[in-house]
Parts: sequence; C-alpha cells; structure tokens
Amino acid sequence: MIDTHCHLTFEDLRTDIGGLLDEAAGRGVTGAITISTTTRDCLDALAIAKAHDRVWCSAGVHPLYADKGPHEWANLRRVAEHPECVAWGELGLDNHYDRPPRDLQRRVLEEQLGHLQRWRGEGIDLPIVLHCREAFDDLIPVLKSTGFSGDRFVFHCFTGGPEEVRKCLDFGAMISFTGVVTYPRAPEVREAAKLVPDDRIMVETDAPFLSPVPNRGKRPCRIAWVRDTAEKLAEVRREAFDSFHERLNENTERFFGIA
Repeated sequence: MIDTHCHLTFEDLRTDIGGLLDEAAGRGVTGAITISTTTRDCLDALAIAKAHDRVWCSAGVHPLYADKGPHEWANLRRVAEHPECVAWGELGLDNHYDRPPRDLQRRVLEEQLGHLQRWRGEGIDLPIVLHCREAFDDLIPVLKSTGFSGDRFVFHCFTGGPEEVRKCLDFGAMISFTGVVTYPRAPEVREAAKLVPDDRIMVETDAPFLSPVPNRGKRPCRIAWVRDTAEKLAEVRREAFDSFHERLNENTERFFGIA
C-alpha cells in the first residue's frame, strides 16, 4: 500500500527518508506522498519526491499556515508541472484553533482555489487534498462554489463522526483515515469508517503526527505504521485484510493517478 499523506519535509522525518522508506517496504508499504503546507516547502517536497523512488508530492497552503505569507503562488504551479506532483493541498479550514484568524484562513483558501480553477483551465487538473477540522459546514459550501467535482477531493485525516462523514460522502468526496481510527477514545471515527463505500476510502499516517496503536504517543510517526491503521480499518469494517488492502491500492491509484 501507499501512505497517501505524510510530511517528509518536517525535520523529524527528513533526516532519514531512505531509512523510513526501507522500513516501510519491509511491511508492504511501497510508497508515500509527501504533502505540502506552504508555497515554499512545496519546493522541498518536490525535491524529496525527485530524489526517492515511489515518493510523490503535493503543492498547497495549509490553513494553519495561512498567516505565513506572502504566498508565492507561482511556486505551486511550478511544482504541479512536474509528474512527481500528484495533488494540490493540503488546503481547507481549521476551526479548532483561534489562530490564524478564521477570516484570514478563508481569504487564503478562496484565493488558492481561484488559482487552481484558473490553472485547471490551462490544463493542470490535479485532485485536491483537504484539511477540515471542525469546519465541515463552513468548508463544503466553499468547495461547491468552485465548480470542481466532489470526487476530486479527499478529506484527509478524517476525525468526525457519522453525521460529518455523510456530509462529505453526499458531496462526493473520498475519505482518508489516520491512526486516530485506532484510538480507544475515537469510537465515532470508527463508526464513520463503517459508512464509507469501498471505492471512497484511503489510508494515511499524517506522519510525523498521530502514531497509531500500538505506537500511539511515539513521535515521529513512521510511514511503515500506515499498515497498522489499514489493519484496524479492515477489522472495523469486518473485511478480510487482503481484499481491503487491494481496494485501498485501487482507490489510491485511481484518485492520485499513480501506480
């Protein structure tokens, strides 16, 4: 399988990327997508993707970095022109924290989506990785206004419950789960995981964060541990791991256009 969302540009991972990839391969994790958070670290993400086999990247501004401007939007397009870049993002809204201010997050989100709409018209049409924390009712209407089809989005690190997942599914998006689904105090996330159709589910680490059981609390989270999350998801959904694993790969390859 592929870890569809990690942050290899972060200091506690970037010093041993080769070792992390080798360890992951030993558990059947054969690739990773390193996700951008700013218009500057997207350049580092691309450099990492170009330097390592079966590592890809994204290009986007995370809502919690909305105040790290000025945003050099041309860098996003520059990265997206490379075949190693397979998605925009992560972008979205975060209502959990007071800062950056929500109005600033919203302005940066709308400006970013405007660029993506224009670049789509110029032939760059990538799927979009969403960060949405306690903001489903705020974010989904913004996304609907863009004209992008719902199936071009994935709600990464889904931490809502059944009500929230239904909203995302009704919109048409994919859903991706992290190690949170393994946590004893996250029953609502497991209930949500049961509702996701077979062709709409993916798995990730969000490394260096959110290490799954049995390594919860350890940092950094490691790419190899995405398998623990996948195994828990199969258990929760009462599916055989082999067939669930195959479907995860099909969904990942289809959504991101990789093999």
